[in-house]
Amino acid sequence: MRIWFSLLSKQQRIWMAASLIIGILIVVSGILFEQKKEVRNVHVTVDMSIKEAAKKLGVTKKSLARELELPLRVPKKKSLKKLGVPQERLNQAAHHILSHVSGFLKYYIYLVLVLWGLVFLARLGKPDNAQSKKDRRVWYPRAVYLMVLFIALAAAGFALGKSPNPMEGIVKVFKSMVGLYPDPLNKVIAFAFFIVLAIIGNKLICGWACPFGALQELVYSIPLPKKIKHYKPPFWLSNSIRIIVFALTILLLFGITGSRKGLVLYHYINPFNLFDFDFNEHSILMTIIIVLIMSLFIYRPFCQFVCPFGLVSWIAESFSIARVQVDHNNCTKCGACISACPVDAAKGLVEKSKMPADCFSCARCLNICPDDAIHYKFVLQTKRGKKDEI
Repeated sequence: MRIWFSLLSKQQRIWMAASLIIGILIVVSGILFEQKKEVRNVHVTVDMSIKEAAKKLGVTKKSLARELELPLRVPKKKSLKKLGVPQERLNQAAHHILSHVSGFLKYYIYLVLVLWGLVFLARLGKPDNAQSKKDRRVWYPRAVYLMVLFIALAAAGFALGKSPNPMEGIVKVFKSMVGLYPDPLNKVIAFAFFIVLAIIGNKLICGWACPFGALQELVYSIPLPKKIKHYKPPFWLSNSIRIIVFALTILLLFGITGSRKGLVLYHYINPFNLFDFDFNEHSILMTIIIVLIMSLFIYRPFCQFVCPFGLVSWIAESFSIARVQVDHNNCTKCGACISACPVDAAKGLVEKSKMPADCFSCARCLNICPDDAIHYKFVLQTKRGKKDEI
């Protein structure tokens, strides 16, 4: 990393300093304008009706009914005690609801992490003073990426809790459509925020800012004995499972399948609960343990096989402003980038696949090409040859 920094040009160092200053200003602005709601004094009892308790918790009556595992059409004016809800169950439901209430500071942090990833990949990763062949090994140093991931995990994860996050950004939109949230417009705006970040730089919100994505990446980066190799699942398999999980969630949520409307499948496998240490559902703890064990051998398994935002942002990659691109005039198809890529993204890029795998902008492929045919660029920078992006 020291060699990399020494090879940066004066202009690149100005870019770095400016990015750090702007990032600090954004975070400070977030702290100053933080409007996190005070939820510590919210207290509900079973003597209240669903209508009264829901109003106090700031959710819809249907949402509270769903949290209490009651039918959505249960009488809303009858006391919870008469509906057979014990106080302990109500307390658990209230805790889960309030854990989703957060201020805006985390949005500022997501923005800073994404912008830093964009500047690093597009402008700083390859030093201007580096010689292509001699100094390629110091391009895009992993240490920079790992430091950002640790910041994402600590600040956007454990420090500020599970909410908001990209996964709930999309899930809450659908939950509001069935009446589980009183403010659907706010949920759409939050989802749009995450999608815009995914479009600014190819899936940077997932690859550089998502705290659980960062945790999976860090676990995957742990060196394994030489006899143990990482497994790269075929994209058709991982994406098919992700689509099936998403489709099943929609069917259950809207009551098309299942015994009751409003059931959210992701609620039982939400790994972001880790950041609130909320393991009321045993399935959540099991999901986290299984995913982290799998992350030793498979790259970001939750992102590849389950995450609904991962699915939607995969579609949004086609519109990314900056992304990995291959100059097919220089590419000899040696396979170096394909081997370096932890998923099938580089393979799809080289083979001009119409449905390539997710690219998490991890930069592994950017310093490996012996023909200097793969770069991270803004789409408008591509002037020659046919553009092919992931």
